[in-house]
Amino acid sequence: MKQVTVSGAIILRTNPLTQQNEIFSTQRGYGDYKDGWEIPGGKLEPGETPEQCIVREIQEELQTTVQPVRELGIVDYDDPTFHLTMHCILCTIVSGELKLLEHEAARWLNKETLNSVEWLPADKLILPEIEKLL
Repeated sequence: MKQVTVSGAIILRTNPLTQQNEIFSTQRGYGDYKDGWEIPGGKLEPGETPEQCIVREIQEELQTTVQPVRELGIVDYDDPTFHLTMHCILCTIVSGELKLLEHEAARWLNKETLNSVEWLPADKLILPEIEKLL
């Protein structure tokens, strides 16, 4: 079975209006999982750490610089055609405005709205850890 290793950015902010913590989620615009909601990120390149990967991927996909804070968890998920290992990295925004270059849509989600989107199967597995942040 094909092995895929990725990093996902759990981008956390405090909403200035509500003072609630929120995470940034994106809707896929391509591939087998098109239209599903996910934690943004992508595949690790050879020799790259999960933290280096997430800084590069968020810059490429969202034109935003993030600062990795810590690994929130590692998700292992078996799709019928591949095994996915996803390093979920808690991040903060350093600069940029989260411009969508590859995704259809995006939302900031808080504790009440976290389950209002149709998360991809692997991303659902990290939601309990995300809920602790919100």
